[in-house]
Amino acid sequence: MYWSSKKRYETLSIVNDFLIGVLFLIGSVFFFYASTENAGVWLFVIGSAQLLIRPTIRLAHNVHLQKIGGDGWNM
Repeated sequence: MYWSSKKRYETLSIVNDFLIGVLFLIGSVFFFYASTENAGVWLFVIGSAQLLIRPTIRLAHNVHLQKIGGDGWNM
């Protein structure tokens, strides 16, 4: 049960990291053109919010492990 849980949270973290990279890359390209600068700013804001999701995923994983009897704080 632990390994499937670990894989699920690890996959969520990887997908989140990938989305952060995509948002910041597209946002950076949008800054090259005045007509898309506003959209670029919003992509940076969304990407920054995604950075808060990473520790939230880790915390959820640790809480889940504690609920099932594992030691979630020693990863």
